Amino acid sequence: MAIGEMSGMSVGAAMACAGAAAWLMGGWDSGARRARLLLAGGGVVGAGPPWEKALVGWRRLRGRLRGEAWSVVAGLVIALLGTSVVPLVLGVAGVPMLGRVRRAAEARRAVERRGDAVIGLCGALAGEVRAGRQPGEALLRAARESAGLGEAQAVVLAAARFGGDVPGALADAARQPGADGLVGLAACWRVAVDRGAGLAAGLDRLEGALRAERDQRADLRAQLAGSRSTAVMLAGLPVLGLLLGTALGADPLHVLLHTGPGLACLLVGGVLEGVGLWWAMRIVRGAEAA
Repeated sequence: MAIGEMSGMSVGAAMACAGAAAWLMGGWDSGARRARLLLAGGGVVGAGPPWEKALVGWRRLRGRLRGEAWSVVAGLVIALLGTSVVPLVLGVAGVPMLGRVRRAAEARRAVERRGDAVIGLCGALAGEVRAGRQPGEALLRAARESAGLGEAQAVVLAAARFGGDVPGALADAARQPGADGLVGLAACWRVAVDRGAGLAAGLDRLEGALRAERDQRADLRAQLAGSRSTAVMLAGLPVLGLLLGTALGADPLHVLLHTGPGLACLLVGGVLEGVGLWWAMRIVRGAEAA
């Protein structure tokens, strides 16, 4: 009897573990979807209970804040450890700055993707022209395959499909950051159409030049990665000092947050830290731009 009870308990525990593993593998989203379907009761799925609306609101807030929300979390943790509201205020104040840094990084990645799309368009268009297709048809096929040109891609496709001003559409598309290579494509198109020159040969030379320029930027960025990492590491040294002081029992958070000289040092040090990091990154960005 005892053996049967133990085997039943083992089976129950195994089933519970399997259920927990399935829930973890499915994730919170799948569990929320199942609960929504069960609680909908044949009604509209979107009109869920209040907790579902709160979950949707939290997802939207998380998607809007993204990485900069960690500034508030870090400020809250330090505020609880140091029993002061100053770190929380600084964490909230750091959200716009971190958001600006994130948007700048996203814009830089978008520029790089657009530049890669232009290079891919030149290569695809050269291949289509060599295959014997007319320039307009070749541009249609190449532009459809080369995504990433942004909103101007539809204008270029319309100009190629309906016999419009293709060089003008390419020149307009080149105004987007990172798409300046389309100016060369427009020039190749204009020369090939007006003077009967070989379009594929010009596109090959243009693609090679754009690839060389991209590789040069990547090499320069790799060389400057060490300087950028050194600046970030030096900016993190005060945090290391605080950790060492805490390990030695000096209680630096109390000195910084609850005494007049400590608050003055925190203010001056924070200003100098921000100015130094900004200046170092400005030098790195200036080198990249040059």
